[in-house]
Order: sequence, then C-alpha cells, then structure tokens
Amino acid sequence: MLLHIPEVLDARQLEHCRALLARADWIDGRATAGHQSAQVKRNRQLPEGSPAARELGDLVLAALERHALFITAALPRRVFPPLFNRYEVGMDFGHHVDNAIRGITGSAERLRTDVSATLFLSAPDDYDGGELLVEDTYGTHAVKLPAGDLVIYPATSLHRVSPVTRGARVASFFWVQSLVRDDARRSLLFDLDLAIQRLTREGASADAVVALTGTYHNLLRMWAEV
Repeated sequence: MLLHIPEVLDARQLEHCRALLARADWIDGRATAGHQSAQVKRNRQLPEGSPAARELGDLVLAALERHALFITAALPRRVFPPLFNRYEVGMDFGHHVDNAIRGITGSAERLRTDVSATLFLSAPDDYDGGELLVEDTYGTHAVKLPAGDLVIYPATSLHRVSPVTRGARVASFFWVQSLVRDDARRSLLFDLDLAIQRLTREGASADAVVALTGTYHNLLRMWAEV
C-alpha cells in the first residue's frame, strides 16, 4: 500500500525544522547505506545522534503519534528514529530495496523494516527533480508532496530518487516495524477501519458498526505480533 498522509507537520513545525537544518553540518549519505545501496546513493545526511537529528527526530515522532491516519495505516509497533537527508543539484539515489533489518545506533536493538516512509520538508516549488519513484505491479509511481506531508509504502518496494536539477530537496526518512508485517493484511485492515469510521459518521446502525468493529479487532488479534 502506497499512501499519502497529509499535514504531519504544520507550518510552525516546518519553520523550526528548516531553521535547525540550515545551521546543521551534513555528511555523506552513504554513512547509513547498505553495501548495495552505497553504490547508487548520492546525497547528504544529518549525522545520526547529532543534537539537531535528535531534536528533530523527537519532533517527528511526537507528530506521528498524534496522526490518526498514520496509526491506522502503519499499525506501528516500533518506529526507527527519523533520519534527515538533503539532495542538491546532481544528487540522486538509484534503484534499491531498503535493508530488511536495521540496528538502532547506540543500542543493541534491531528493527524489522515493514514500512518505509518519507516526510517532505522542502516545498515542491523549491526544487526540480527529486521525485521518489516507487515501483509495484501497477508500474512506477512518482511522489513529490507538499512540505509537511508523508508518504508510506512497503519496505519491500524497489524505489529510487530522481536527480535534482534545481534547488535542494530536504526530507526526513524512517522505517516502521508494524504490528502486522504483511502488507496485504495491513491494507485490508486499513480499508476496514476507514469503512467503520465512514459508517459511524453517516449514522449507520450501531449494531452493524459494533459487528464490523469486532471483525476488525478479531483480524488484528489473529495477525498482530506483539
């Protein structure tokens, strides 16, 4: 499931992010790439564990916890501490698949990457190129969202970032270990949850809503890993 999640960060939060990132020291983005990805990755990245990365990461995590659509879609069990990257003119990231398991820097913890996520921090008019291109059985999907908006997609997806030809593309990226690792099952639960919410708003029979809600939770109980 590839999903656009709008307005994860508001204008005030975006302004704070941009102010910190403008003063930050950036390093070669290959520092966090796997062996294959490092061959095709050309960007800059905020050092993991730097004061700016920690502060901004906490801001993003707090915003995600408050965003109902993200919770409904990703069913997060754990979220990898957000990272931040910057693509300048001539930079890109070739075809790759994200690592299945990622260690959290400074700890012995490991996280299975079920869902990949990109949170756009630059406005689309600030740069040319830089689209996130995600491939699935329906073809290639180009993603370039307003600042503050998030896209999530299966971490199993082949994807890339097209070359930037003007300006700079700045974003946060991270991964989610979901309570439900299978994307098809997550998609089914997402559709069912949205249908229950719509029926509730439209004043459907309380008994019908309760029955569907029970089905949702019984499926989640069957599939969840806690």
